[in-house]
Amino acid sequence: MTFKRKIYQRLLDWKANSKGKDALLIEGARRIGKSTIVEEFARNEYRSYILIDFNDCEKSVLNAFDKMGDLSAFFNTLSYTYGVNLYPRETLIIFDEVQRFPKARQSIKKLVKDGRFDYIETGSLISIYENVKDITIPSEETSIQMYPMDFEEFCWAVGKPNICDFIRSGFVARAAVDDALHKECMRLFKQYILLGGMPQSIVAFLENTYSFDFSDKEKRKIIELYKKDVQKIKGAYKGKVLSTFEQIPAFLSKHEKRVVFSKIAGGINDENSYENTFLWLSNSMIANNCFKCSDSNVGFGLNSDNSAVKCYMGDTGLLFSMAFGENQISKESLYKEIMNDKLAINKGMLFENAVAQMLVSQGHRLYFYTHFNQEKHRNDIEVDFMISESDSVGARIIPIEVKSSKNYTTSSLEAFKKKFKKRIKASYIVHPKNLSIREDGTVCIPPYMVICLT
Repeated sequence: MTFKRKIYQRLLDWKANSKGKDALLIEGARRIGKSTIVEEFARNEYRSYILIDFNDCEKSVLNAFDKMGDLSAFFNTLSYTYGVNLYPRETLIIFDEVQRFPKARQSIKKLVKDGRFDYIETGSLISIYENVKDITIPSEETSIQMYPMDFEEFCWAVGKPNICDFIRSGFVARAAVDDALHKECMRLFKQYILLGGMPQSIVAFLENTYSFDFSDKEKRKIIELYKKDVQKIKGAYKGKVLSTFEQIPAFLSKHEKRVVFSKIAGGINDENSYENTFLWLSNSMIANNCFKCSDSNVGFGLNSDNSAVKCYMGDTGLLFSMAFGENQISKESLYKEIMNDKLAINKGMLFENAVAQMLVSQGHRLYFYTHFNQEKHRNDIEVDFMISESDSVGARIIPIEVKSSKNYTTSSLEAFKKKFKKRIKASYIVHPKNLSIREDGTVCIPPYMVICLT
């Protein structure tokens, strides 16, 4: 089962604009569908293609990369091994999981210069970084990042291809959508946070009479795969990465979801190693880090405070399966209970993680804001997310608060808006209710409308 993915258009744009002058590197976490979409692209847009999977590659092919002096002989080896005819300017050669064999990535410079064929590489980002010490990174390489299926792609997959058009229309008009449509969109959103955006999870759900149990089994396989990837880390902080990965649900279930490095580390060197663990998880795209911003200015990166971080799972469906044991889910039928709003769980963890996932897939880097009140000896302002956007005035900030229940307070957001009034373009509260606008101009949107915050 192949799903429609937005990245396909970016592949078309690359093919049209590159004209063989650079290779394309698609970076992303394992099991998000990189290989599937690239192979579909190759089938549809080229006369022939070869996919070299470096997880399972014949020795003759690996040895051929040591003899790049004669490219015609190299191409003959590929054509013979894979039984595929190669046609100049009409064949795509795919280096799948290229991080497993750095020599292949280094060869891109020479292959692109040769100009006979097109090249796409796929790989897990962190492994790419760890395996480039002894090679020259090719400048003839354009990289793009791929994520799990976003909410709109999910809607396409489950047979609701046009529903996001109605969502966008309501957002642009700043008007509540029809009540029946709102209920349907919230049903889909709850499915999305439970199933997630990993294609294998969605396939299992659709092919097994909409079974959450089959989906859960696929997600657990992916979680175990990620753990095995962590075990391959060459750095001394491998154990901390595994421990941190397994604790992500615990971090997010707390009221204060941020992790302060100095509080979990035993000393300054240990503190630095914990920073490395969160960096590894983020670079691998297994997790989405949200950094504390010390000053709510449009240059978030310039004011980033690396002393604290909120670590969200890259896929909310995986987070749910990590948070609850397999027996617990099966025994209590948690999925059905949650879909029917009959079970009280920490929805805030899931809603906030889903919003983080949706923002990242739209190209936003994640930042949050806190203000420590010296007199009260506590944080008196906390804003879940901040993004920036340009208008006629210039670049300005947009604070976003996430509320999983229908009843909530907004004192933090109100204090934030008062403190940074001149810098704010708009402010949003993400809540389970339909769209509404508060007297102070804050727009309250249901979570499925986060797709409109591009």
